[in-house]
Amino acid sequence: MGLNPVIDMLGRRLRLAVIGGGSGSFIGAMHRQAARLDDRYQIVTGIFSSDPAKSKKDAMELGMDANRIYPSVKEMLDGEAARKDGADVIAIMTPNDSHFDYAMWALERGFDVICDKPMTNTLEEAETLHKKVMGTGLVFCLTHNYTGYPMVRQAKAMVADGQLGTIRLVQVEYVQGGKADESKPDPSESWRFDPVRGGPSLVMGDIGSHAHNLVRFVTGLEIAEVAAEIGNIVPNRAVHDYGGALLRFDNGARGSYWVTQAAAGVENCLRIRVSGTKGSLEWMQEFPQALTFKPLGAPSQNRTPNGPGTLPLSARCTRLVAGHPEGFPDGFANIYSDAAEAIAARRSGKTPDPLAMYFPNSFDGLMTLKFVFSAIASSKNNGQWTKCQE
Repeated sequence: MGLNPVIDMLGRRLRLAVIGGGSGSFIGAMHRQAARLDDRYQIVTGIFSSDPAKSKKDAMELGMDANRIYPSVKEMLDGEAARKDGADVIAIMTPNDSHFDYAMWALERGFDVICDKPMTNTLEEAETLHKKVMGTGLVFCLTHNYTGYPMVRQAKAMVADGQLGTIRLVQVEYVQGGKADESKPDPSESWRFDPVRGGPSLVMGDIGSHAHNLVRFVTGLEIAEVAAEIGNIVPNRAVHDYGGALLRFDNGARGSYWVTQAAAGVENCLRIRVSGTKGSLEWMQEFPQALTFKPLGAPSQNRTPNGPGTLPLSARCTRLVAGHPEGFPDGFANIYSDAAEAIAARRSGKTPDPLAMYFPNSFDGLMTLKFVFSAIASSKNNGQWTKCQE
């Protein structure tokens, strides 16, 4: 492959249409930047708001073709499906309750899909959507962007390479303070505090899903059983802002899981420790350049992007030479770029680089929903051990 494998396979960039993420949206801007960073997509149209007037205004400000601005999601999907130069891929970055419908509509019209997490709000929807993806053969990418960090991929590759031996212990935490404020939420965030729109557990869907996905990605293990307590730390809050759990894995390993958005003053502390029979790995999102490897009976080692000991899965997603920092936008872009290569390969009938196939997919989204609902069930039963695979 050359500098741009998508152009090598298709002779052009992928045409991307977006749903959501208009003015004022942090995650919308992140999706658009991620799509463009490696020059594998051209954003051709979008519905940027449920308000048609606001959506049109945002589309014009973002440089969309005035003849390619649509009043609704369905009209955009139908319009693009009918064009010879129509969109190839639909990216969804809307409130959680709309992910299922928009993804299903896109798949039904033959579009590949990139969707923000969590995949759906209900387990039934997740099962239906995963089945639809499998039935169509289309690419479905779920933007658990932390799996795009070079040192997270280095950790996964080291585990798979046997450098830690048999995994025995896993600890993960995702701690934020953004919802420690006990006043009413910002109106722009109000949908997150509505269980119908935001899902059955605010903290589990918002950041708990990332923690669960990170554990599965790095270790390659499934959580077999969970004993959880999920609830609210802020008094009189109607949604969950805290979740803690003990974990049992399918290989017999044990683990702990802690997520909260109510730790006053904490910013965005996602942290994982994986311990095996030969050593341990530690990584923290707020200092993403460093992966600490502690081999049994030997001095601690520090791995860095493109530094000594870098394995191919990590090297693939590192744009800079060693010693130059990369971060959140780059990890997000790695997910988009890998999905682009998979989509271009599917559309051209060619074979993608196997290292491009590690982006989160619909099965990952389904497994997260199974975990979330098992954890909620466990909490309702006073922390009773609950199976996650049923």
